Amino acid sequence: MNSGKNLQILRKMTNMTQEKLAEKMNVSRQTISKWELGAILPEVEKLVELCETFHCSIDQLLKGNMDYSNKAYSDIRIVTVEPFRYISYVVISCEPEDDAISHVEGWAKHLKIENPYVIGWDFPQVSQEQRNVFNMRGYRAALILDEGQNSGDLDVETVSQGRQNYITITLEEVPDEGEFAIIPNAYKALMTYMAINGIKEKHEPAILSCYEHEYFNNHGVKFMDIYIAIE
Repeated sequence: MNSGKNLQILRKMTNMTQEKLAEKMNVSRQTISKWELGAILPEVEKLVELCETFHCSIDQLLKGNMDYSNKAYSDIRIVTVEPFRYISYVVISCEPEDDAISHVEGWAKHLKIENPYVIGWDFPQVSQEQRNVFNMRGYRAALILDEGQNSGDLDVETVSQGRQNYITITLEEVPDEGEFAIIPNAYKALMTYMAINGIKEKHEPAILSCYEHEYFNNHGVKFMDIYIAIE
């Protein structure tokens, strides 16, 4: 069972000390320490209280894997993204990400944009047949336009977004293989943090509810920032 490690992670996500949690649970600090070490399991009533406190299910607390640190994730943080404009392209295929990103990078070359800033997000309008029979997914990549830049002779819509707060996490040294196990875990980390800290997602047509930005450092190491819009 992962309950001890999970409890420790959830407690730290709320910046709560063992003493504070013990006071809330009406137990001793030593009891909290034993729970986190896995020396003893909380009683059923305490399990229910813990799950209510950290907005998770008993199954998630006891059996889930909330240890995101082994994938070199950064600290979760809240940032303000300034207004930007973008043009985007969607691909539906078995591996759509690279094709969509390559397409908008081609736009950047055409528009003579140096060091293009490219973002992307899952495109949900995929039919059940495409998804289940052909194992296809959708992905939309977007090119952020420089200030004063327009789409030129490209036959594509320019979309504007205003100033918006996002909760974000950075995936450090993202491997080329196994990437799709790491990215969902990053989203889970953000959603867990939001749930236990009372942070709400923001869904409005005029903003991107979530997106990813992949980039390389000077040593050629791949990083990815993941953003979720918040109220």
